[in-house]
Parts: sequence; C-alpha cells; structure tokens
Amino acid sequence: MAVKRLTLNFPPQLIDQPITYRLARDYDLVVNILRARVTPLEEGRLVVEITGKKKNLDAGLNFLKEIGLEVKPLAQDIRWRKERCIECTACTSICPTGALSLSRPEMHVAFLEEKCIACELCIAACPYRAMEIVF
Repeated sequence: MAVKRLTLNFPPQLIDQPITYRLARDYDLVVNILRARVTPLEEGRLVVEITGKKKNLDAGLNFLKEIGLEVKPLAQDIRWRKERCIECTACTSICPTGALSLSRPEMHVAFLEEKCIACELCIAACPYRAMEIVF
C-alpha cells in the first residue's frame, strides 16, 4: 500500500463537490482528513492522508489535478525556522507523531517532515516561533 500526505486546495467552483467520496468510490482509496478549512463560495483546503494501491493512488491524483485542484505534498506547508530555534525541546514532548524529536547524544532538535500531520501543537508550544504552518 502506498501512502501520501497532501494538501488539497479547492477553487470556489469545487467547494460543494464530493471529491473525497469520488476518491474512495472510483479509485478505492482511503482518505483520512487530518485538517480542513472551507469557506463557502470562496475556497477550501484539506490536509489529507491518502492510502491505496500505487496505481489507484496515481490515478486518483491525476483525477484531482484534471478537475482543477491544487495538490501539494504536505511537507511544503510546514516550515521549521531553524535559525529561530534555540533547541529548548518544548516542541518535542508535545508532538504526537515524533516529527519533532531530540537526537542524541548531540542533543539537537530534529524535524522529520514526512511524519508531520500539521496538527499545529508545536506552534503553540514554541516560545521562539520556530515552527510555522504556511497556508
């Protein structure tokens, strides 16, 4: 099974369309919505994890692009401002997926983008605003 974490940006004309339903029914994909923001008649944004067979996943992503959705890997929307980080480790204990961790014995904070689900807990925890979610 292949897994992709993506950000889907919906233009106004697609807000009311059953996109996730079509991915599940037509392409046999499991769509886990990690975060959603939809403004009726304006725009929509979903952060999703999509799981399925590679050929189905590729076909589903082609469908999304063909109908006009902007599809980006989730990692493009997560920003760790390393220059602001003083490695206080406040973020490492709050991160539910282990995307932010402490590497030992060096005692440096590490950020693994592929593990991040954009839950935003690290943003509130960081007193130095080293973590940003770009929307």
